[in-house]
Amino acid sequence: MRRKFDIVVIGGGHAGVEAARAAARMGAATALVTLAPETIARMACNPAVGGVGKGQIVREIDALGGLMGLAADATAIQFRMLNRSKGPAVWGPRCQSDRHAYSAWVRKALADEPNLTIVAAEATELLTENGRIVGVRVETGGDAGASSPAGGVEGPPGQESAPLDSELGRAEKASQAVRRQADLRCDAVVVTAGTFLSGLMHIGEKRWSGGRYGERPANKLSDSLRAAGLRLERLKTDTCPRIAAESIDISRCTAQQGDEPPTPFSFLNDTVDIEQVHCYLTETNEAVHEIVRDNIHRSPQFSGRIETFGPRYCPSFEIKIVRFPDKPSHQVFLEPEGRDTNWVYANGITTSLPVDVQERMVRGIAGLENARVLRWGYAIEYDFAPPTQLRASLETRQIRGLYLAGQVSGTTGYEEAAAQGLIAGINAALALRGDDPLVLRRDQAYIGVMIDDLVTKGVTEPYRMFTSRAEHRLLLRADNADRRLTPVGLEVGLVDERRRRRYQTAVGAVERAETLLKSARSGGKTPWKLLCRPEMTLAKAAEALPPAAAEELARLREEHPGPLESLRVDARYSGYVERQEAELRRMRELESRRLSETLDYHNVPHLRHEAREKLSAVRPRSLGQALRVSGITPADITVLAIHLSAGGKRGNVGSETGNMGKM
Repeated sequence: MRRKFDIVVIGGGHAGVEAARAAARMGAATALVTLAPETIARMACNPAVGGVGKGQIVREIDALGGLMGLAADATAIQFRMLNRSKGPAVWGPRCQSDRHAYSAWVRKALADEPNLTIVAAEATELLTENGRIVGVRVETGGDAGASSPAGGVEGPPGQESAPLDSELGRAEKASQAVRRQADLRCDAVVVTAGTFLSGLMHIGEKRWSGGRYGERPANKLSDSLRAAGLRLERLKTDTCPRIAAESIDISRCTAQQGDEPPTPFSFLNDTVDIEQVHCYLTETNEAVHEIVRDNIHRSPQFSGRIETFGPRYCPSFEIKIVRFPDKPSHQVFLEPEGRDTNWVYANGITTSLPVDVQERMVRGIAGLENARVLRWGYAIEYDFAPPTQLRASLETRQIRGLYLAGQVSGTTGYEEAAAQGLIAGINAALALRGDDPLVLRRDQAYIGVMIDDLVTKGVTEPYRMFTSRAEHRLLLRADNADRRLTPVGLEVGLVDERRRRRYQTAVGAVERAETLLKSARSGGKTPWKLLCRPEMTLAKAAEALPPAAAEELARLREEHPGPLESLRVDARYSGYVERQEAELRRMRELESRRLSETLDYHNVPHLRHEAREKLSAVRPRSLGQALRVSGITPADITVLAIHLSAGGKRGNVGSETGNMGKM
């Protein structure tokens, strides 16, 4: 085993693969440590990518040079644009994925990276000296995929899960196997352990240790993070039963077809040529709700066996029944997990009720009367590090060179995890170069909104991205992600030559089209102003152009349909954006006023006691971030601004900046 790397990434989920690939492509010798390489990029929950808010993040990952958009396009089985009834600023691209093909595609992409080494081992201890990372201790041997008694292990496509309790003794055998230790020396570590940190799984009265279904947890790493000075707390999440496709009566369900033509995620793909599969929609009923109510005391969450919080916006089915007692039905989306498998994900009935209750519940739903369950729904509790312990670069405040990303930082969702992993990997590589970290602004990317929310406000439940979290969402559309962020990817060195050439050609076309649309007038208005009308298309606006200009615009539309349609949306929202500029200038001014990480808030004159406590806990990097800390008032910011203007009294004015995040 190679023992010296620049960067070690712990965990092979969606955050880990983005972090490892980004660091490797930026020139760092990188190791990806994972318990089981065959589970890299596994979709442990819903086999889908994107959605409202989430789809924008995937486009941003792609624009920066990340992997998820390409993987989604290559392995999707259905594409749909969500939220089309609303304006394009909040449209959400989404695809149903082939979960086995997705994992295989990502594994192949990682194998093609010359600076990346996959290490099959368990990371058990962080090695530090003088407050900074110097390595990771790993253990090899045993059965990396073993889980404690209670669960089946997922088989290959088309193969049913083993029944509950069929895996008795696997974990015990693994613990008795000979295990060997090795130290991987490095300058930075990115922890992306997902739900594996002291993971505890629940189905009814049964509970067992596990990181994912059929996989053992990483308990020793939790202990090491605590020893490093990090505070760990607990969260939980649930998943749905999986149904055998041939046991579903689709005649009793409503078919949901994909969009034609589909809209790809990646800027590198003009089209995606696939045969799309159908998803199906059914719903629960009062009889099913009564089954749940009669057995609610057997739910781990209501019996007190689970004391942690899950995502409020995506509650378990039993919580839905309690929270909405008058609602006669809830939608259930039956989503195939791939082309070559009979597994169907029953989205909408996440649960950890006992098996006998789940069986009655599922078979009470229209179309599922004869359903055969391949895997029961379950809940999992796990350790996470409250993200206010992180800098905006995702580096921990306690240990230099230690970065956290994904569910270990309090988020949920593949997309949120992948975005954090990408930023953490980029920043770990930038730190090795001695460069400033990449800190994306809130008006620059949904990724910037998410990370700022995490490190400024923290979480009380798993964090999920919504368009409503972004105050500048008119600027942060899925269609313009490349124009916003590809220059950033170029600056940090992650964007490859193919994407650079394609991007520059597209930008040239957009700039030329904008010049044409603003240069002519019809009835006192330019075609650009005419595009502010929602019903106006580029083709109609071109009618106001001189013949030669109209012909050139038509050619640009044919050669660059996506970028030119994005330009049309720019014109539609231009008036609103202009009105936001004053607010943006004010916020950028506040962001430019830096606060030192060592500032002693208790010695700032006239600052309220509550403000001193909250600011000392979060350590904001700027007045702008300080204003977003919960409980901080504009008056507090005025006090801080006066303090900074007075010279900060003994060097409290900071100068921390970030690539492309400078105001």
